[in-house]
Amino acid sequence: MIDGPEGVDPSLRPNQIFAVSLGTELLEPAQARSVVDVCARELLTPVGLRSLAPSDSRYAARYTGDPRGRDAVYHQGTVWSWLLGPFALAHYRVYGDARHAQALLAGLAPHLDEACSGTISEILDGSPPHAPRGCFAQAWSVAETLRAYHQLTARRITTAAAHLAGA
Repeated sequence: MIDGPEGVDPSLRPNQIFAVSLGTELLEPAQARSVVDVCARELLTPVGLRSLAPSDSRYAARYTGDPRGRDAVYHQGTVWSWLLGPFALAHYRVYGDARHAQALLAGLAPHLDEACSGTISEILDGSPPHAPRGCFAQAWSVAETLRAYHQLTARRITTAAAHLAGA
C-alpha cells in the first residue's frame, strides 16, 4: 500500500515486481513467489504488465480519447510492454525455469508486425486485443525485452552445460 494524495492506496500495481526481478533478495522467498503469482494472475498480459488490475473499479480497458482523456487512464490499466522483461526475470528468480520465463516473452512476437515492423510499442490497451498505443517504437520496451531474453538464454546455456558436465 502507498500513502497517496487521497490517503492509503491499496491498488495492485506492477512496481512490486522490481523487488523480485532485481535479485537483491529484498523479500523472503514466499513473499517473492506471492508477488510473482499475483502479478501473473492480475496484471500479466502476453504483451506486458497492466498498470492496474482489471478488478479495480478505476481500471480503464482502453487508452483512447483526447489528450486529457488519455492522460487520465495512463496508469489505470494500460499495459506497459517494457515490464514484461522484469516480470520474466522475476518469474525465473522464483521458479528457476529459464525456458518458461523466456517463453513469457514470446507473447510480444505477434506485436512485432503491428505498429512498427520489428519493434515494440510503448504501451498497449489493458484489455484484449491489446491494441498498440503511445510511441510505436519505444527503446526501453525493446531494451528490457532483449535484456531479459539474453539473461535467460545465458541461464539456459549455463544450466545445460552444468547438466552435461554432471552426466
